[in-house]
Amino acid sequence: MSISDTPPPAPPGPPPAPPNKRGGCLTAIMAIFGILMLLPGACALLFGGMSVIEGGRMGSDVAPLVFVGLVVGLGAVALIWAAIKGRRG
Repeated sequence: MSISDTPPPAPPGPPPAPPNKRGGCLTAIMAIFGILMLLPGACALLFGGMSVIEGGRMGSDVAPLVFVGLVVGLGAVALIWAAIKGRRG
C-alpha cells in the first residue's frame, strides 16, 4: 500500500435547481394591472400641468394628490417592466 500526496476526489454535489419560471397568466395580470395603474399617473400629469399653466403655481390642495398620482404611475412603470423582463435568477 502506498501513500499518495493527492487527496481523494470530492463527491459530486447536488444538481442545480431549475430556475423558477413564471407562467404567462401571471405576466398578463401584472401587465394589465400596471396599465390600469398608469391612469392615476396620467391624471396627475394632466391636473398638475393644468394647475401650473393656469395659475403659474400648484395649489396646496392639489400638490399631494399630484404627488401620489405620480408615485402610483412610477410603480406602474416598474410593474410593467418586471412583467416584461421577467425574474432574474
